[in-house]
Amino acid sequence: MTEHTAEEVREKVDSVYRSESRRIFATLIRLIGDFELAEDALHDAFSAALAQWPKEGVPANPRAWLVSAGRFKAIDAMRRRARFDTSQAALAEQIGPEGHDAAHFDDESIEDDRLRLIFTCCHPALAPEARVALTLREVCGLTTEEIGRAFLTAPSTLAQRIVRAKAKIRDAGIPYQVPSPAELPERLETVLQVIYLVFNEGYSASSGELITRSDLSGEAIRLGRLLAELLPEPEVIGLLALMLLQESRRFARTSLKGDLILLEDQDRSLWNRDQIVEGKMLVARAQSSGRFGRYTLQAAIASVHADAPDVANTDWRQIAALYDVLMRVEPSPVVELNRAVAVTMRDGLEAGLALIDAILARGDLGDYHLAHGARADLCRQLGRTAEARASYKMALTLVRQEPERRFLERRLAELDRGAV
Repeated sequence: MTEHTAEEVREKVDSVYRSESRRIFATLIRLIGDFELAEDALHDAFSAALAQWPKEGVPANPRAWLVSAGRFKAIDAMRRRARFDTSQAALAEQIGPEGHDAAHFDDESIEDDRLRLIFTCCHPALAPEARVALTLREVCGLTTEEIGRAFLTAPSTLAQRIVRAKAKIRDAGIPYQVPSPAELPERLETVLQVIYLVFNEGYSASSGELITRSDLSGEAIRLGRLLAELLPEPEVIGLLALMLLQESRRFARTSLKGDLILLEDQDRSLWNRDQIVEGKMLVARAQSSGRFGRYTLQAAIASVHADAPDVANTDWRQIAALYDVLMRVEPSPVVELNRAVAVTMRDGLEAGLALIDAILARGDLGDYHLAHGARADLCRQLGRTAEARASYKMALTLVRQEPERRFLERRLAELDRGAV
């Protein structure tokens, strides 16, 4: 250990919490076997670090130290509670054998715990919506508000789902382990959905001052790689390809001031070529199997964008055709909206606007700001200023991300100045 000032230690603890807390939590779940006790142990461990590291120095392996400290804090708490509940004494003895100091918790075993926790949270005994909510909350640390925006569901409803899911895991004795090869496929779709939702929150944050959150998208890609190693199925490979191809555009999507830059205005020299090369290789690998679904199809669309030097020279016919296939495989209003954008580029503004109007007329995506923003942009280009203004204002009432809000406000100001 090395000496550090109290301020340096606090900065280090904060940094470790941001980057490692969910990994540490996953290992504490394995050791303790209870979500709530593990959460308490996690916070106790970080409190101990704030108290001890200024005096003892920062340990060489902070993550392992915190796992060990959390485990001992949990044992102490359970032994205190054992005076009122004998089951706590048995649990304390179960997780408290000697020899489990910080050195015992190596990085490899801790990393594996994240994947174990994902599959526990995605167990088929849990309701589908609860699996997703629980994994996003417990594995990735998203708040119920962030999850609610992803699902268009009230945070209170999601909180209830998470509580019920934890109780089900406890009462049914759902094991904390990676399933056998025979069991993996039935849980795969939910796991893929969870990973992609985490990636989306990182690639395009649902609210706040920043467009992206690299910590979340980076974590989703890391989890995607782990899953691809464990189960190299075409859709697993396709999801990893999709995330890499989308992530490759990160640095071109915002200005130095943090403002949104649309696809047509991005400096494509800023796109990460290494991620594009890897993503395209994975797309080809997934497609060659002949067994693929929505993630591989979306990755194929992203691959077409990656091949184009600019928007005007993009193969929009191929993109529209891929969206046609995607609509058959995984029909949804959002996919239909994205297809409408591709049709606009292929067939013209009027064709695209008719499709978007049809979506909104059905009542679909009425609370989705991107649908109203897309309609506004087409009306603006067609010179239908009043309709454009109304749609931009509707989008503004729904948007939660500040860079997108500023973008919409600029569009409205341009309309007021007579600029199209």
